[in-house]
Amino acid sequence: MSPTANSSAPIVVLVHGAFADAASWEGVIKELDSADVASVAPPNLLRGIGPDAAYLTSFVEQLGRPAILVGHSYAGAVITQTGADAANAVGLVFVSAFSPEADEKVGDINARYPDVPLSAALRTFNFPKGSAQPATDAFIDLDLFHNAFCADVPAAQARVMALTQRPVSLDAFTTVVTGTPAWKKLPSWAVVATADHAIHPDAERDMAKRAGSETVEIDGSHAVAVSQPAAVADVIMRAVKGTG
Repeated sequence: MSPTANSSAPIVVLVHGAFADAASWEGVIKELDSADVASVAPPNLLRGIGPDAAYLTSFVEQLGRPAILVGHSYAGAVITQTGADAANAVGLVFVSAFSPEADEKVGDINARYPDVPLSAALRTFNFPKGSAQPATDAFIDLDLFHNAFCADVPAAQARVMALTQRPVSLDAFTTVVTGTPAWKKLPSWAVVATADHAIHPDAERDMAKRAGSETVEIDGSHAVAVSQPAAVADVIMRAVKGTG
């Protein structure tokens, strides 16, 4: 189904997080297509919650139909802002994702829980930013990517994911959601990946509980949408039914 078909029904907007791109939703899109559920997977700029949410809000509003926002990892923070700002957002799905409170930094959430393998796997590099001081991006060490990000996918697939990963600005970890988080006004669902090596599973559980999300636990890695797309799509379809 195309994004413009049956415009009275909700469209699922799949937002990738750090160290991934929109192709990470391929399996989920196929599952949604088979269930005749419209979806679209826009790019996430990965520059910080403010600019990322502004871009996503503009994209979502121009769809001109109700939208269910699905965020993986860092994108959970982005949809928490966009869900509050986009008038046509009707529901949220957090997939092994952050769902921060207003003025709560993603980096501070991680710090409250036991360390995860991702922390030791992160590397940084600088890039020019106009006339200002160079900015800094983070990426995952290629040799550590498989364990830190997607331990339950085949090694060959993990290698491709590592080589095509999208770096994320360090601003993503230090910027915050402003105003009222969307999960305080919209219904939400959450996938907790019980073998997540990037966000501690207890952090995912606690954020889901705080948000009042309907929660499903899946025995999968941080990249659970890649390794278990059918299970993730099932949660998304619950959201479609719950908001439709």
